[in-house]
Amino acid sequence: MKKEILLYPVFERFWHWSQALLIILLVVTGFEVHGSYHIVCFEKACVYHNCIGWILVILTVFALFWHVVTGEWKQYIPRVANIMGVAVYYFVGIFKGHTHPFKKTRERRLNPLQQVSYFFFVCLLLRIQIVSGVLYFYPIWTQQALGVGLRTVAVIHTAVAFLVMEFFVVHVCMATTGETVLSYTKSMITGREKVEEEA
Repeated sequence: MKKEILLYPVFERFWHWSQALLIILLVVTGFEVHGSYHIVCFEKACVYHNCIGWILVILTVFALFWHVVTGEWKQYIPRVANIMGVAVYYFVGIFKGHTHPFKKTRERRLNPLQQVSYFFFVCLLLRIQIVSGVLYFYPIWTQQALGVGLRTVAVIHTAVAFLVMEFFVVHVCMATTGETVLSYTKSMITGREKVEEEA
């Protein structure tokens, strides 16, 4: 028996969609700066990329504060119990109509595989991307104080951008694996989702 509960608070939904939009804009402007294609001129792409980057920094600070104050940071601490069961479900069971081995609750929304991947993305990849972006924004400070060349920072920033894009694509694909293709997307808009009722 399933019941509909509020899984995602308003700020978390705002953070999720804002972060997604900012990342898309950063990828588009970033590869324009990189010279991969030409939509706007190089100078404008640089200005847009830097402004959007600083907005992401501000959003990240607010999100960090919110997660600490509300205790929601605990959702992202990886737990490896049953991680293989969840992995087998996504690689095999989902195609055979098996039931998902993880039951969501308000206290534990993320399955073990999500916790590991989100921890890797939110706590590692995005932080490296933000730090490398800030270092690139202040080249004199980066080169003189840290002794790091801009080429090294640029390579790291670009390499992580590809990893972020890969995570983004996988995330969008996994978002279609709910009861319907759009059920997970709908829950991230409304905040509500149907979960198995506890006995």
